[in-house]
This record gives sequence, C-alpha cells and structure tokens, in this order.
Amino acid sequence: MYWYEEEVQQLERSHLGGRADPGIIFYGSSSIRLWNNLKGDFAERKATNLGFGGSTLAACVWFFDRIMMNYHPQAIVVYAGDNDLGDGRNPEEIFIFFQQLIVHANLKFGKLPCYFISLKPSLSRWHIADQFRYTNNLIESEIIKINDNWTFIDVFKKMLDRNGNPDPIYYDHDGLHLSDQGYRLWAEIIKEKLAISLPLINI
Repeated sequence: MYWYEEEVQQLERSHLGGRADPGIIFYGSSSIRLWNNLKGDFAERKATNLGFGGSTLAACVWFFDRIMMNYHPQAIVVYAGDNDLGDGRNPEEIFIFFQQLIVHANLKFGKLPCYFISLKPSLSRWHIADQFRYTNNLIESEIIKINDNWTFIDVFKKMLDRNGNPDPIYYDHDGLHLSDQGYRLWAEIIKEKLAISLPLINI
C-alpha cells in the first residue's frame, strides 16, 4: 500500500477546518478523486471529496481510519472495487473487502448512512464485465441481507446503451474514467437515492 502514501498524507493534511461538518463524504478511487464539480453537483447539500487516485477497495479499507480521522460526516458515499478487478483480484475477494469496510465504518461512525456506488461498466474493462456484474450482485445482496444503514446505488445499468454495451458518452478518452456527462448521470442517480433515505430536511 506504500504507493498510495503520498496522496493519503495529502488527504490527512486537507480539510482541517471542515472536519466537524464535512457534509457528505465521497470516498474511493479516481472516479471520486476526479469529480471536479462534486461540490457544485451537490450544492444543495455539502460534499467533501476524499478520493485518492488508483485506489482499490482494499486500499480504502486499509487507510479508512487514517483518512477519516476527526471527521463527523452526515453520510458517506463510496466508489471502489473497479481497480481491484482490473488488478486481477476476484469478486469474492472484493466482497470480503466490502465486508471489512462495513466493519470499519460502523466502528468509526456507528449507524451513519452509507452508500455504495456499484462498479461501473467501463469500456476498457468490458472484457471482464461478468466479473463486474457478479461483484455488484454480491455486494447488493449483502446490503439487502443486512438491511441496516447501507444503501446500494446501481449505476451499471444506466450507463449502458440500447445494445447493452457501455455508452461512450459517459466516458473519457481512456474508456475508463468518466466524462462530464458521466458525472452528471452519477449525480442524478445518487441524488435520487439520497432524496429517499437522506432527505434535505435532515441535513
């Protein structure tokens, strides 16, 4: 995990004045880190970006306590696991990392509302799409089973075109990261979920 150390240290030094009221923390890999208009997309609430580039779900678990030190969020939204599959890990391993994430989050924040964004169907990793679907199914089924403070947010299906393939309009030139339209879609989907389980009146 040493290759993440510099970015993690930067996150540890950031937002020092806003940790008592960070609003909703967005945590995870470069799909979160590169969300440049995150605060604007969630202007009616409050959002803090704690993504770090290239991170795996394993790394998000490993660094969770360090990065979340002294924060008091209203909710946490997580996107990670994409890079784990890209690195050759199997869905069962990623599922175990997710279970570990639940433990860390609950120990740190109690029954805080937490949201897991499904793995996205990227163009560059479409050759392992079945692994992405299976991982999403494992995690969604676990969230349904525990029926607690976690909510699954499915972006996978809405990022496909009419032929069932990843729609290029939602991706950057590398076929992996999101375009501006991709982030707008994510914002719309996430807002719909927040409106149901975390209405603005409680923010």
